[in-house]
Amino acid sequence: MAVISVLDKAVSELIAAGEVIERPASVIKELLENAIDAGAKHITVEIKDGGTSFMRIVDDGCGMAAEDVPTAFLRHATSKIQEKADLDSILTFGFRGEALASVAAVARVTLLTKRPQDALGTSYEIAGTEFSPPEECGCPDGTTIVVKDLFFNVPARRKFMKSVTSEGNAISQIVQKIAISHPEIAFRFLRDNKVCFHSDGSGELLSVIHTVYGREFAGRLMRVDTETDDIRVWGYAVKPLYCRPNRSLQNFYVNTRSVRSRALTTALESAYENLHMVGKFPACVLFIDMQPDALDVNIHPAKAEVRFSDEKRVIDAVFFALKNAMVAEGLIYEIRLPQKDWHAGAAEPEPVQQPLLPEPPPIPVRPPVREPLPEMAFGVPKCPNVPQEEEVQWQHPMPEVTGLPPMPETSVPEIPRQELPPPAVQEEKQPLPFPDVKVIGELFANYILAQSGETFIIIDKHAAHERVIFERLRKENCQQYRQMLLTPCQVMLTMEEIGAMEENTALLERLGFIFDFENRPYVKALAAPVFFAELDIDEIVQEVAHNLYLGKVNPQAHMLDDMFHEMACKSAIRANDKNALPELQTLAECVCHDENIRHCPHGRPVMFTLSKYELEKQFRRRV
Repeated sequence: MAVISVLDKAVSELIAAGEVIERPASVIKELLENAIDAGAKHITVEIKDGGTSFMRIVDDGCGMAAEDVPTAFLRHATSKIQEKADLDSILTFGFRGEALASVAAVARVTLLTKRPQDALGTSYEIAGTEFSPPEECGCPDGTTIVVKDLFFNVPARRKFMKSVTSEGNAISQIVQKIAISHPEIAFRFLRDNKVCFHSDGSGELLSVIHTVYGREFAGRLMRVDTETDDIRVWGYAVKPLYCRPNRSLQNFYVNTRSVRSRALTTALESAYENLHMVGKFPACVLFIDMQPDALDVNIHPAKAEVRFSDEKRVIDAVFFALKNAMVAEGLIYEIRLPQKDWHAGAAEPEPVQQPLLPEPPPIPVRPPVREPLPEMAFGVPKCPNVPQEEEVQWQHPMPEVTGLPPMPETSVPEIPRQELPPPAVQEEKQPLPFPDVKVIGELFANYILAQSGETFIIIDKHAAHERVIFERLRKENCQQYRQMLLTPCQVMLTMEEIGAMEENTALLERLGFIFDFENRPYVKALAAPVFFAELDIDEIVQEVAHNLYLGKVNPQAHMLDDMFHEMACKSAIRANDKNALPELQTLAECVCHDENIRHCPHGRPVMFTLSKYELEKQFRRRV
């Protein structure tokens, strides 16, 4: 058996630091929390190379005395708690005394600090277990911490860091969340010598939300403020009409601490139940203020999660706060029954229904595809107008035919899925499965009726068009269908989503998109595939960004299939859309001449066939 021994201090410090410091964003979070606890009113965060090579946090807080500086870098040295009972009433961000010790264990740190009452400040340098004695220096009131070469002594950890863009976006997200939690503090964030974010410190929450997420998002919010017993829920939440396709903008703060909580997410989404479209999620900036002894903030190394002593009370408080906000905004109906005067014997009045919901605007209906369908539908040049008499349609319902024998298995050729050959090989084409296909009409405004030789073909136009678009997206050859947008579409995304899009720019271009990432947190769509022209481009961009974020860098093809399914389904023509005969002819040719298009992305069949021989047997022309 191996000998048990106590770890060397340097090794134990690295292990402890690994629990707190995962990436540059972890450093920024810990040092920002210390600056807030120091009473700072102005905080500047500056990073270079995503924080991997340089980070600087400057605050105008209370500073430290010279004799306290070396002690501050010792593990479990803190001014926030003194005894066991203090853990039940924690109102500060930091309290474990691990932040500075953990950062110094894996980076080169320089600290400058000065108290307002001192004539000179203190300079101190430390890297791992090596440090120099504190020295007097001139510096402004407050504390400045410079962190360089993160994980310089842990190369294995440095190897697992993400790209500079991803790390920088993670830091930006941390700064934004903390700035929202403290609107009374002016935050300034510089990234590679460029000011990316600057809050005014006015104390107005909506002002900070406007700065972080933009005017459009701030304009879609409703005020939330309800106090029940000793729990106050306040902040802002989006109106149900503006719910988003993902949960990325659900922000919860418990006693001003940004946290993740499944209970709070459940309460939020329960309040919006049946008030928004399926697949949409509410966004919010909600603060829950409660007694510190009613929760435990010491269950996560990074203090990112909390545990409530009475979870149901918190869920109910959030739920009813949101419902009250909706009533105040006139977003739902409320029925009020007046109290009956039983003693006076008065007749009970009729219930009064007070409509608090204003008259909603008409729901936009997807416009029918124009006749003839332009290039956006199938990627072919516009067809000339066809005279009405040439648009052969069924004028009478088909008589019901009974007793049809089962269709032979050979009626629909099943050909194994294979990749298309490269263009150079396409000279030697195999015979088309359905040559000279000709559309003869449409049935029930959804099924294309066509003929090819002695075969009768029935095609589901929505399923077929959906598969055509899906194949184009899947093969990433949509650049030929790209169309510049007359009015560029600007969409707000999270920094992680923007980073995922930037790292997959080449993929997006192959899918037919062009984006401008200059105005963060907004992304501007400059071009999109023509078959998305009639859709809500905002929603398409949000879905693409979120799927890329979930797939991270260089997502595999199978990880993108779900996104392609959704995009194809939304952009395909629908049943009851009015389509001209040339449009249907183009789609029928796309289906019949491509052996891959036999099922829609969801697995439903695209087409059925009936041979002339089988049809003649039904009319007893053949025995």
